[in-house]
Amino acid sequence: MRKLSLLLFVLASPAWAASFDRPIPQAQSATAEFWFAAGSIALLLALAAVHWLVSRR
Repeated sequence: MRKLSLLLFVLASPAWAASFDRPIPQAQSATAEFWFAAGSIALLLALAAVHWLVSRR
């Protein structure tokens, strides 16, 4: 029993990892802003196309 408790203690020691350090937010790059705008416009165009297709029924 003593060996079992020692074994379990040794196996559980990796669970005592270092605490989580929150990442520091970075500013958005111009490239990221461009692709976000392009994706937003594409989404709006797709929604308009679906509206046009559905309303034709």
